[in-house]
Amino acid sequence: MNVRLSLAIQRAAALLAAGLTATAVYAHGDVVPQAVDTSTLPQLGAKWLDANPYNEQSPARKEALRIGTSAYNQNCARCHGLEAISGGISPDLRKIDSDCTGLADAAKKAACFKEMDDYFISTVRRGRVRDGRVYMPPFEGTLTQEAIWTIRTYIETRREP
Repeated sequence: MNVRLSLAIQRAAALLAAGLTATAVYAHGDVVPQAVDTSTLPQLGAKWLDANPYNEQSPARKEALRIGTSAYNQNCARCHGLEAISGGISPDLRKIDSDCTGLADAAKKAACFKEMDDYFISTVRRGRVRDGRVYMPPFEGTLTQEAIWTIRTYIETRREP
């Protein structure tokens, strides 16, 4: 009876280990980028812009925000969290440009936000690799410039004061 109990415990431990391994491997679910329909926005062309064209003065901002909210949820939330609230796996995107928000000088503030736009677009286009490990896949060639800027527009609305 002890031999049977020992075998049962070993089998249960093996099943548990296999289940935990499968959970870790598939924790992020399907990471295939989802298409983003930006046909209702002005098309930006082949040359990548260095600042968000859907800023607060843009007449297309409302539509960009609508598209960006959906695009973020489909392509970014699985790692960066729902509503850009990170669960610790990836950076908390609500804080991506927090150094800029407190600047009193308008010119310095604008320059800071421009720098953060550069950082954002570079990161999303090229991804992030550290020590040979992919931390974020590159999205250039998968998502259009319009789609990426709509995601940036959504993230801007999630800033923490």
